[in-house]
Amino acid sequence: MARPTTILKTIFARRDATILAGAANGLFARIIEDIGYEAVYVTGAGVANMYLGAPDIGLTTLTEIAGHVSAIADAVALPLLVDADTGFGNPVNMVRTVKVLERAGAAGLQIEDQVFPKKCGHFDGKEVVPLEEMLAKIKAAVDTRRDGDLQIVARTDARAILGLQAAIDRAGAMIEAGADVTFVEAPTSAEELARIAGALSVPQVANMVFGGLTPELGQQKFAELGFGCVLYANAALQAALKASHDVLVALKQEGSLASVAGLLAGFDVRQRAVGKPKYDELERRYR
Repeated sequence: MARPTTILKTIFARRDATILAGAANGLFARIIEDIGYEAVYVTGAGVANMYLGAPDIGLTTLTEIAGHVSAIADAVALPLLVDADTGFGNPVNMVRTVKVLERAGAAGLQIEDQVFPKKCGHFDGKEVVPLEEMLAKIKAAVDTRRDGDLQIVARTDARAILGLQAAIDRAGAMIEAGADVTFVEAPTSAEELARIAGALSVPQVANMVFGGLTPELGQQKFAELGFGCVLYANAALQAALKASHDVLVALKQEGSLASVAGLLAGFDVRQRAVGKPKYDELERRYR
């Protein structure tokens, strides 16, 4: 069996715009695996939203993210690409971040060049650190990883601050520093996405945020451009948020679930989703 790190590396190298759905917990990850996706994106925004009930503005800690990664790695066998924000500090902090998240079960780490505390890539008011600081973080990450196939995905948020060409230039420097994959966040047109894919030598990541800045071209078009993967980091979260809101409003107003039963997973479906038959078998085995 190939290591999860090697599987993720192979996924990127195909450049067929593999869709990585995002999970903020083990349940979403299990659904992603059951449907047949090849990898999971552990979404930092999703953890902030679902665990803290807070926006994606750099409030989560390394230990909180590591705990979520460990739980998701226990729940599924798929490779995990983990949102590691800015590495939670300077290049020295990055050393510890890589050790902790690799040990927790990450197959790849996404790190970015925003000033800490960072913000969602589709928010206003972002700032980026000097390029030299980001390059030092990448070198620290590459030097620290124990598994040489652990994917270092270097993200730049410079498009919104310095312009597209500056962002592409930054990504090129990140590749020279050792990044396996780069990720120019929040381009605003199909033409910009094509420029990014054509200008950079390693696989690229596109990030689809529903209601965000980047146009959704569809997997086929992204594959034609040669993107390594396309993130749908919080599609499951947004779907769950809307369904939860609609169900709970109906329950409060009507005192019953009768009108929204179609929005609810059945009891058996829920138990299968969390692997209850496996635990039933364990009970029988050790009774």
